Amino acid sequence: MKFIDESRIEVIAGKGGNGIASFRREKYIEKGGPDGGDGGRGGSVYALADRNINTLVDYRFTRVHRAKNGESGRGSDCYGKGAEDIVLRMPVGTVITDINSGEVIADLTHDGEKALLAEGGKGGLGNIHFKSSTNRAPRQCTPGTEGEQRELQLELKVLADVGLLGMPNAGKSTFIRAVSAARPKVADYPFTTLHPNLGVVRVSHEKSFVIADIPGLIEGAAEGAGLGHQFLRHLARTRLLLHLVDIAPTYEEIDSAADAHAILNELKKYDPSLYEKPRWLVLNKLDLLADRDEKVAAFLKKFTDFDRHFAISAINGEGCKELTYAIMEHLQQMVAQEQQDTARSAQETDADTL
Repeated sequence: MKFIDESRIEVIAGKGGNGIASFRREKYIEKGGPDGGDGGRGGSVYALADRNINTLVDYRFTRVHRAKNGESGRGSDCYGKGAEDIVLRMPVGTVITDINSGEVIADLTHDGEKALLAEGGKGGLGNIHFKSSTNRAPRQCTPGTEGEQRELQLELKVLADVGLLGMPNAGKSTFIRAVSAARPKVADYPFTTLHPNLGVVRVSHEKSFVIADIPGLIEGAAEGAGLGHQFLRHLARTRLLLHLVDIAPTYEEIDSAADAHAILNELKKYDPSLYEKPRWLVLNKLDLLADRDEKVAAFLKKFTDFDRHFAISAINGEGCKELTYAIMEHLQQMVAQEQQDTARSAQETDADTL
């Protein structure tokens, strides 16, 4: 299935049915009075997060989603039937934005989360609602209201704990194959990875985290070079970035440190908040070096913009286990800190209330 992570759709809720002005007419019953029923409500449009869906491809070609109108009321106190709602199933991690207002309508971060996209119109009132002691034969009735209509931007941001960042052929796909059951394509040419890949890294039976591999960045991505910035959105929800660097480039004239600085510049251009995320340096392809200690030390003198650094060989797994253990420990510390902050904030709110 082709990976689609953004789309534009139009949702149109159903119109409410009209109320009706009607009077009871039966043999031997004079002046039966008003009996016009109400109109039914129009169908609404909802979005539902479904963990079994991984892409927005269903919305690439089906752009208009229209709910049915409610039925009009009838005589003999018969109310019109309400229309059924439409439920659009979307991947977990989908952000839904109103194109015209820029309002974020929903951010579907949990499986089963449901959000109203367009509310159906209300049914009109029949004349049975207007009868009174002074108005025994009302001829008033109201029409149903129109349903909401919106143009929406759908943007999928994959949910992962750790994101991989680096130049093409830095070994990101090889690394994710080494530490998880994911099997992204690996080849000896640039831009082998054309869409994000997710892998679950199990440190033990009870401890695991999700890692995301995105297509490589190159200098000038902000201007559209390579695959541009189109996949960086998938790193927005991550807690930690791993910056993979090829420490043993194929050609001697390639400056790995300069390439690493170029990646950070592109990251800063795209989103400063993404640039400020915790970022670890991972020097890959140690198996190709005879003087590995000297090469690593020389690189670290040129490139210092990182929180921690590791040296690994993804092709044979050297250093990968130690890295995954360190990641798991870091993530647990972050979760514990977030829980403490949440508890402290709740206590302060309660104190202010009292």
